Amino acid sequence: MYNSNLLGHMARYIGQTVTIFTASGGASGCGFTGTLMSVNPCFVRLSTQQGTPPANPLSQSICPRPGEEFGSVGRGNIPGHGNFTVGSVCDIPVDKIVSFCHNAI
Repeated sequence: MYNSNLLGHMARYIGQTVTIFTASGGASGCGFTGTLMSVNPCFVRLSTQQGTPPANPLSQSICPRPGEEFGSVGRGNIPGHGNFTVGSVCDIPVDKIVSFCHNAI
């Protein structure tokens, strides 16, 4: 059973960076920090890693060098290509939350 008071309190922090600790072991027992995206009676959703910003369209990393095929750069983790992060989302079951931390202001 979920605590509607806790969920209402958490919902006030949507869009802000928070840390949520869960009743679990291993790496997940260290908590999850990220931007609170949504709260519902089943789970809360955090964006735990933001993707990289768009590259400067005038930089060498996005424009092909002489002799390179157009569109051959910036292909993620494919060998020989640029590296970028697409971010991650974490869904935490409400019944596993043991602590919710946020900034005081």
